[in-house]
Amino acid sequence: MKETAREVVVVSGASAGVGRAVVREFAKRKASIGLIARGKERLELARQEVEQQGGEGLVLPADVADAEKVEEAARQVVAAFGRIDVWINNAMTTVFAPLKQIRPDEFKRATEVTYLGCVYGTMAALKQMLPKNKGTIVQVGSALAYRSIPLQSAYCGAKHAIVGFTDSLRCELIHDHSDIHLTMVHLPAMNTPQFSWCRTRLARHPQPVPPIFEPEVAARAIYYAAHHRRREIYVGAPTAKAIYGQHFAPGFADWYLGTHGYESQQTSEPVPSDRPDNLFEPVRGDYAAHGIFTNVAKTRSLQNWMNLRRIPLGVAVAGLAGLGTLVWKRRLG
Repeated sequence: MKETAREVVVVSGASAGVGRAVVREFAKRKASIGLIARGKERLELARQEVEQQGGEGLVLPADVADAEKVEEAARQVVAAFGRIDVWINNAMTTVFAPLKQIRPDEFKRATEVTYLGCVYGTMAALKQMLPKNKGTIVQVGSALAYRSIPLQSAYCGAKHAIVGFTDSLRCELIHDHSDIHLTMVHLPAMNTPQFSWCRTRLARHPQPVPPIFEPEVAARAIYYAAHHRRREIYVGAPTAKAIYGQHFAPGFADWYLGTHGYESQQTSEPVPSDRPDNLFEPVRGDYAAHGIFTNVAKTRSLQNWMNLRRIPLGVAVAGLAGLGTLVWKRRLG
C-alpha cells in the first residue's frame, strides 16, 4: 500500500485507561493509529472514536505477551499505512496483594504483559523502523519504576525492568548511530479502569495513591514525548517527588510506605463479589479512559505544564533576569 501522509502510530493497551486517552490525543491530529489490546469489542469503540475525529483506526486484537502476535500486528500496520512513525508501549496488568498471597502463575502473567509486552512491542517496532532508520518508541513508565510500593510487587518489578531494558537498548542505538529515538514517560497515580478490574486480594477496593490525575494529563505528556527528543519525562509533581526521594532518602521511603502504603491504596468500600478480573482474560464492557475516581482526580498538573515548556520558560526567565540586572545597573549608575 502507498504510504499515508498521516502520522502512523501504534498504541498497545489502546482500548482503555491511559492508552485510550493517548489514542484520543493522536486522533485529534488525524493520525493513522494501530490499536492493540485483547478485547476486540472495546477496540472497535476506540476505532470509532478515532474516525469520528478524522483519523484512521486499525483494530489489532492481540495479547502483548505473545511476541508473534505483536510482530504480526506491526506487519499489519505497515501493510495498511506503509510505515510506523511512533510506537507506544502502554499495556499492563497487575495483582494487588502482598507477595505471600500471589501465586507464581499470577506473578508470571503480570510480568509477561507489563514487562515482556514492552520488550516484544519494542522488538516489533524496531524491525519496522530500522530499515528506514527513523521513528520513535515511547515506553510508558511510572514513578513506581524508581520507587516501589507495597501490594504491587509484580507491577513495580516490571516497571523497574523496563527502565533497565530501555537504558540498555538506548546505548545500543547510540553505538549503531541510529536516528531512532527511545524515550520513557513516567506517570503518577492515574484515574483509569485498572483499579476496577485488575486482580486483587485486598479486603477493600484498590485505589491509586493520591493525588490522582486524569489520564489526559498522561496522554498530553506522551504525545509530547513522541515529538521531542527527551530521554525521560516525569509527569506531575508526585512523580518527581517519588523519584528524587528514592535517590536521597530510600530508607525513609521504605519505612513510610511500609507504615502507610497499605491504607493509601484502598478505599473504604469492600471489594464486590462480582468484581471483574482481567489478568488472564479481557474484561467485557464499555470501559474507556477514565476510572471511578473522577470526583477527586486532577485534570491539570502545573509541574507537567512547566516541564513540557521548559525551554521557552527558561528563555523567559533568563530574559527577565537579564532585564532585571540591566535595570539594577542603571539605577546604580
